Amino acid sequence: MILNIAAFNERWGSTIWRASLETLQMVSIAMFFAVIIGLPLGIILVLTREGKSYENKYVYQVLNTFINMIRSVPFIILLFFILPFTKLLMGTSIGVRGVLVPLVVYSAPYVARLMESSLLEVDRGVLEAYEAMGISTKDIIWNVMIREARPSIALSLTIAIIGLIGATAMAGLVGAGGLGDLAYRYGHLRYEKQVMYTTVLILILLVQGVQSAGNHLAKKLKKD
Repeated sequence: MILNIAAFNERWGSTIWRASLETLQMVSIAMFFAVIIGLPLGIILVLTREGKSYENKYVYQVLNTFINMIRSVPFIILLFFILPFTKLLMGTSIGVRGVLVPLVVYSAPYVARLMESSLLEVDRGVLEAYEAMGISTKDIIWNVMIREARPSIALSLTIAIIGLIGATAMAGLVGAGGLGDLAYRYGHLRYEKQVMYTTVLILILLVQGVQSAGNHLAKKLKKD
């Protein structure tokens, strides 16, 4: 058994390690840009909805419809649909670089909806108290809404990261690299069962780690 593990590690260790790093790279970069895009969109959705500070039904409906449209498209279809745009922007449609654009386009609307939900959970009474003191809407957004919603935002981003990990695995079907690509090329096409099992185990551990870290962070922010 020990010899089998040693032989497996010698043959596949570096390949699996490289694939794991590629997955982490895709998730971290895509998540960074998804938050940069998604958080402002979530704030706009909250502020322009009926009864809010900047109520504007036209802006809200257009943005709401656009986000729903993007979210309704399965990732694998979106991947092929925006292929020309990805190639124009990144110069390639394969590898880690080639999948970053679809991952961001897929994740940003999802993050925006999660941010909207988190911000709407903030007690309206708290917001009205600060508004009554004459504090500007900009300051209320950053110093009150986002601060009060931090535990919920942490859990929401945890959900988004886990969803993104799943998307990177699907992206492996089109040669994007990472654990999904490894599982498909070697585990499925070449019937290397041990590679498939190891990949699944790593993904399970990765998701469990992200969920545990998210829960811990949310709990800590709730106490602050």
